[in-house]
Amino acid sequence: MLHAAQLLAQPATAENNPVLNIAIFGAFVAVTMVIVFRASRNNKSAADYYAGGRSFSGTQNGFAISGDYLSAASFLGIVGAIAVNGYDGFLYSIGFLVAWLVALLLVAELMRNTGKFTMADVLSFRLRQRPVRMAAAISTLAVCFFYLLAQMAGAGGLVSLLLGIDSQVGQSVVVAVVGALMILYVLVGGMKGTTWVQIIKAVLLIGGAFAMTAWVLAINGFSLGSVLEGAVATSTSTPPEAILAPGLQYGALPIDFVSLALALVLGTAGLPHVLMRFYTVPTAKEARKSVVWAIWLIGIFYLFTLVLGYGAAALVGPEAIAAAPGGVNSAAPLLANALGGPVLLGFISAVAFATILAVVAGLAITASASFAHDIYNSVIKKGKADQAEEMKVARRTVVVIGVVAIVGGIGVQGQNIAFLVALAFAVAASANLPTIVYSLYWRGFTTRGAVWSMYGGLASCVLLIVFSPVFSGNETAMLGAGVDFAIFPLKNPGIISIPLGFLLGWLGSITESRKEDPELAAEMEVRSLTGHGAEGAVAH
Repeated sequence: MLHAAQLLAQPATAENNPVLNIAIFGAFVAVTMVIVFRASRNNKSAADYYAGGRSFSGTQNGFAISGDYLSAASFLGIVGAIAVNGYDGFLYSIGFLVAWLVALLLVAELMRNTGKFTMADVLSFRLRQRPVRMAAAISTLAVCFFYLLAQMAGAGGLVSLLLGIDSQVGQSVVVAVVGALMILYVLVGGMKGTTWVQIIKAVLLIGGAFAMTAWVLAINGFSLGSVLEGAVATSTSTPPEAILAPGLQYGALPIDFVSLALALVLGTAGLPHVLMRFYTVPTAKEARKSVVWAIWLIGIFYLFTLVLGYGAAALVGPEAIAAAPGGVNSAAPLLANALGGPVLLGFISAVAFATILAVVAGLAITASASFAHDIYNSVIKKGKADQAEEMKVARRTVVVIGVVAIVGGIGVQGQNIAFLVALAFAVAASANLPTIVYSLYWRGFTTRGAVWSMYGGLASCVLLIVFSPVFSGNETAMLGAGVDFAIFPLKNPGIISIPLGFLLGWLGSITESRKEDPELAAEMEVRSLTGHGAEGAVAH
């Protein structure tokens, strides 16, 4: 048996074989592009472009949801966080998984029954359309922007590791290429093409993670204890055993972890690109089935991250991971290199690249649908734009979103992407979840409550992020240590902004004298619980 310690003599830097790596990337892009072009033949209506014609089964959609949800943060960010911070890094996996129970129990079926294309369809169902749709669309765009930043940062770090690109300019070029591919996927394939890319990517990612997990365990005699011993042996923490215990990352300020946990657990049920996936299935029963499939697939994958993270710590070492191009996010590719050399490194990196492409495509189509359907058609055109006109605006929006994502992605190079995604979850939980819960469960909820909740939750969350250590005041901050205006001590604002979103929704509703239409409230309740009339128009 080859013990983990015997592999420490191997070089921690990736054995770069750019030709092989680019060939694997190219093969994936070519195959998925063929699928996207084939899927695009049926994109004739808004339902085809936004919701894939509602033609996917619960099982297919479960794989697509897991493909959408298991982003670069799940693979690159969490494995890196566990390799460097041990137990505290694994808490990301726990939070991301437990969050699905909230989504399953509170929103999945009801959202599918009540909505049509976007989250705003549900939030504005029994409220005044224009102000609520505008607020929901702005909130959706904000969440998608934060999420896109994380994926773009992952793309830059990953490909720079593979191709040995250390320069900021080189990584920026890589981010631009990812953005261009994302735009092409969405422009051509719509939701149907994007869904098939996500299904393929989910199979590859979970399969690749399983193979690496089995390999790490085999090296260690199928003993998790042996893997953990190897991680302790290379640990740079004091004492070394601290990597197995809580507190390595959040011990100095435990309330920061509580804030992060709130954001992770409550954020999923408010993520627009995940909620939009519920509309790609024909019935609420299939929506429920798809979430159950997603929970199983995602849960199994997150168990793999525990072995992969500690395996990377044991076989590569935290110092080597931190020093590699891409930093913490390079742990999984470096582990692949230590196990199987350039071939496994190329395959796993291609899977990670596929992960990024699939997720950014899903985010882009969600953001473009929200702008075209909720702002352009419902607010600017007052619901009078035809489907062809709306889809044209959606496609133009994709290009704009792609450019913004490229610029933002260049700005956050080197940040841990699991952490960046946690910020997106905080925005979703603060701005979207209170309004979703109130809309579905409280008849007394009003337009003012919805608008106050969304704008207040969004503004407070973003402001607290800007004035937190994430943005300035230390070496790992977005603006570096040279600029310091961090007056909010926590890195994740969820513990303040999420309760504030719920409070503002309640306060706005009880202070508004104008009450909403009781007939629409009754219709929404019946539709959400039974699915009756779910295929009909949502606008009123």
